[in-house]
Amino acid sequence: MALPVNIVDLLHGRSVEWDRLEFKQGWNPEDVVHTLCAFANDINNWGGGYLIIGVAEQNGRPVLPPAGLNPDQLDRIQGELVSLCHKIQPNYLPVSQPYDWQGQSILVIWAPAGDVRPYTAPVSLSERQSRRESYIRQGSRSILAQGETLRRLQELTARIPFDDRMNQVATLKDLSLSLIQGFLDEVNSDLLDESTRMPFTELCQQMRIAKGPDENLRPVNAGLLFFSKEPERFFDRAWIEVVIRRDEAGKQFSEKYFKGPLHVQLRDTLAYIRTYVVEEKIRKVAGRAEAERFYNFPFAAIEEAVANAVFHKSYELPNPIEIQIWPDKIEILSFPGPVPPVTATILASQKRIVAREYRNRRVGDFLKELHLTEGRGTGLPAIYRAMEQNGSPAPVFETDEHCTYFLTVLPIHADAVAGSSNLVTPEKSNEVSNQDTRTESVRYQVRSEVGYQVRDQVIDRIIQTLQYCLHPHSRKSILENLGLASKTANFSENIGPALDKGWLAMTIPEKPNSKSQQYMTTPEGKNLLQNLNLLHD
Repeated sequence: MALPVNIVDLLHGRSVEWDRLEFKQGWNPEDVVHTLCAFANDINNWGGGYLIIGVAEQNGRPVLPPAGLNPDQLDRIQGELVSLCHKIQPNYLPVSQPYDWQGQSILVIWAPAGDVRPYTAPVSLSERQSRRESYIRQGSRSILAQGETLRRLQELTARIPFDDRMNQVATLKDLSLSLIQGFLDEVNSDLLDESTRMPFTELCQQMRIAKGPDENLRPVNAGLLFFSKEPERFFDRAWIEVVIRRDEAGKQFSEKYFKGPLHVQLRDTLAYIRTYVVEEKIRKVAGRAEAERFYNFPFAAIEEAVANAVFHKSYELPNPIEIQIWPDKIEILSFPGPVPPVTATILASQKRIVAREYRNRRVGDFLKELHLTEGRGTGLPAIYRAMEQNGSPAPVFETDEHCTYFLTVLPIHADAVAGSSNLVTPEKSNEVSNQDTRTESVRYQVRSEVGYQVRDQVIDRIIQTLQYCLHPHSRKSILENLGLASKTANFSENIGPALDKGWLAMTIPEKPNSKSQQYMTTPEGKNLLQNLNLLHD
C-alpha cells in the first residue's frame, strides 16, 4: 500500500528532514529494530521517521542511484519486519511499502512516533535473553538513551502532542475525502490512485489521521485541522485574523478572518497580504542608469513568519493568530510562546534557534510535505535573511518571562513611505499595475468565491476555461485547451468548481452524457470575468 508522501521528495530530503531519514544498503535486522525503536520514541516530537532499505548512505545522505534489493527478497523482508516489530515493547507496528525506483527495488518503512513511550528493543538479536534498552535519534544515527536523554524520554511517558491525539467528539464523517485527495494529489503521492478504491476508514488509518479500535475509530486533531472543512467547530477560534490599520492611532482599520483547513488559511492569508499590502518600490540612484528595487515588506519574511505561527500555535488554546498591519510595521502574534528551553533572552540574542522538541509534530509534517515550510529550525534565520536582502531593518522576536505568547515584528523598509497609501485596499486593487500582484489578486478573489481548497494552478485553469467557453466547447476540447489529458479526474478537478458555482453550464443539461454535450460560460461566469477585468469576448 502506497505511503502518503512523494517518494522522490522523500529520497532527496525535501519533505522530511535528513535527521528523520535513515538509509541502509542491505537488510540488517538488528540495526533496523534499533532504528524503529528510536523513531517510535521520537524524543524531539518530530513525528518519527523513515527507514529506506536498498539505498546506501554516506554522511547521512543517500548514495544514488540506489543499490537496490533483490525483488525475491522483498516478501521475505516484509515478513521478517512484522516479527521484528514484535520484539519492540510496547507493541509497535510501522507501515512498509516496496517501490521500484531508478530501475531498482527498494523498501520504504514509515515509522511514525509512538503513542506509549518509552519503547525498548533488544540490544542483541543473537542472544536469547538479551537485555532491553531504549533507543533515540541523535542526528542521523540511532543511539542508546542514557543519562539525561533517558530521563527526558521517561518524562514523555504517555505524553502525546495535542495534534496527534484522538479527538473524542469528532467522527470520520467530519473528514473530507476531497480535501484528503487534494492533499495526496498536491504532494504527488501514489496513495491518491489507491484512495479511489479503498474504504475511507482504511485510507484514514493509512495516513495516520485516525486512531483507535475499529469499533471506535476517531480522527486525530491534525487530521481535523487539515482535512475538515470547518476545523473551528472542534478548535475554538482556530483561524487567522488580519487587521489593516491605516493610521498610527489604529482608529481607521479593516479586518478579515481566514478560516478553513490550516493550509488553506495560510495560503489565503498570504495571497491577501501579497495583493493588498506588499508593494514594490523604486529608488533612483544618482550617477547610475539602473534604479534600485525593494519592497515595503519582503514577502518571503511575511511568508515564513505566518507559516511559523501556524506551525507553532497551540490549538488547545482559544486564541486566533493575529496579524496587525500598521503603516510602519507588521506584527504577527500567536499563543503560546516558544517551547522550553527557548526563553525571551535566547529569542532576543540568537538568530538561529533549534528547539529541543516541537509542539505540533504532525502539523509540521503536513506543512513541509506541502512545501509551506522548510526544515525545522530554519524559520527565524530565513526571516532575518529576507529582511537583510531587502535592505529592511532586522525583525524583532518577543515573548514574556513565562512564554505565554510569540510576537514577530517586521519593520517597514526605511525608504518606503510610511503611510496608509502604501496599503492597497481591495477597492483599489484594480489600479495595481504589477503583473504578479494582479495575478495574485485574481486568484485570491476566485478562491474566496469557490470557498474550498483550490491550488493556484487550478484557479488559473478555471479562469482560462471561462474565457475559452464564451463560445460552446466539448469536454475534450476544453481539456486540450488546458493541456490536459481527457480524463474524468482532470475534468472534475479543473472544471467541476466552475460548474458547481454556476459559472459554467451544459448546453444539453437534460442529457448530461450526450455525445453532443458542450459547455458554455453562464451570465454569472461572465460577470465574474467582468469584475476581474478579464472579459474578452
